[in-house]
Amino acid sequence: MLKITFLGAGSTVFAKSILGDCLLSPALREAEFALYDIDPERLRDSEVMLNNINNNTGNYGKIVAYTDRRKALAGSDYVINAIQVGGYEPSTVIDFEVPKKYGLRQTIADTLGIGGIFRALRTIPVLFDFAKDMEEVCPDAWFLNYTNPMAILTGAMLRYTGVKTVGLCHSVQGCAKDLLRDLGMPADNVRYHIAGINHMAWLLDVRRNGVDLYPEIKERAFKRPAPHNDMVRYEIMKHFGYYVTESSEHNAEYLPYFIKSKYPELIERFNIPLDEYPRRCVRQIEEWNHMREDLVNNRDLSHERSEEYGSYIMEAMETDVPYKIGGNVLNTGLITNLPSDAVVEVPCLVDSSGISPTYVGQLPIQLAALNMTQINVQLLTIEAAVTLKKDYVYQAALLDPHTSSELSIDEIISLCDDLIEAHGDWLPKFK
Repeated sequence: MLKITFLGAGSTVFAKSILGDCLLSPALREAEFALYDIDPERLRDSEVMLNNINNNTGNYGKIVAYTDRRKALAGSDYVINAIQVGGYEPSTVIDFEVPKKYGLRQTIADTLGIGGIFRALRTIPVLFDFAKDMEEVCPDAWFLNYTNPMAILTGAMLRYTGVKTVGLCHSVQGCAKDLLRDLGMPADNVRYHIAGINHMAWLLDVRRNGVDLYPEIKERAFKRPAPHNDMVRYEIMKHFGYYVTESSEHNAEYLPYFIKSKYPELIERFNIPLDEYPRRCVRQIEEWNHMREDLVNNRDLSHERSEEYGSYIMEAMETDVPYKIGGNVLNTGLITNLPSDAVVEVPCLVDSSGISPTYVGQLPIQLAALNMTQINVQLLTIEAAVTLKKDYVYQAALLDPHTSSELSIDEIISLCDDLIEAHGDWLPKFK
């Protein structure tokens, strides 16, 4: 029997998306779906929810909840990772509130910036524990990573473990379609090419029936009435020539141009939602209390297959019917003007032989330069996690575009020390 393991299965809504998709796939639905989470109540919620979906889709699968991680992993063919180390409280709160004392504001803080660095530092040791177990009890399994910071975590797994890993994000699938929709342009018969790094990949080419759509996109975008939720991305496109895959709320904190204490008017001008992630977490916690009854205890619960890559990847590997994804993989010469130890997000072909990334070549130099401002931080954060040297933590933060545009060297070092102390045992001991 095929075995698909979900680490962080207490993320009930996301587990519904990924494993619900699998239960609708003839190639996957007869699997054992192994659920693991450190929160027994949320684990139980997901088990009940998935059993309801399974019962309503033919009862082909076997849903099993585990409290022992090694048993959950043993014999797995695929492992889906969706954990959040430290949760909203205390860790996310710390990632936002401690930098605020220095006047450093963030929007999401899960991918780059001071928040992304520290999220990575507390998550990489846990992923290395997962990898150690996998190398022993399911050495041939694929690790499908959905946890942020995507490029940092995927890079750590690919470079320092023997586990077959791919990083999966949501931002590539809808990029061109959502851009065109927001501009009142049809999305039928559109072909596009996207490459770069996670959350900063680039819509390099977009055409309908062979006609380049970029001139019309730019004309409409720069005339679109404000305010709206894509203003940062339009500004990047205006000055660097290309549209970026991830949302404006994310990209506002990846660059040094938008969240500036010296120019507070930029927040309103570019419609930047400061503290969006904590606000979203609080809202989701409140909504969960109302949603839980309908989602968990609804015996008639159904599911429609989502656009998430996970089930389609596993299906392609099991059936040998090729499927194309935007995957996060090691840069083995794929993008020639980015480093070989960086993780890049490029088109990949999936079939029974695994995941085959496609060659992209050279990015436009200005786009590669923007990507490098992120890659510098990613590589140093991995170095900090592997060596446990505090200097690498400092250097990652010192090279972060937003942090370094707001704070002095002494302030950044002090901030890192304060965050290390505040996170306490959620972090390894640095030297």
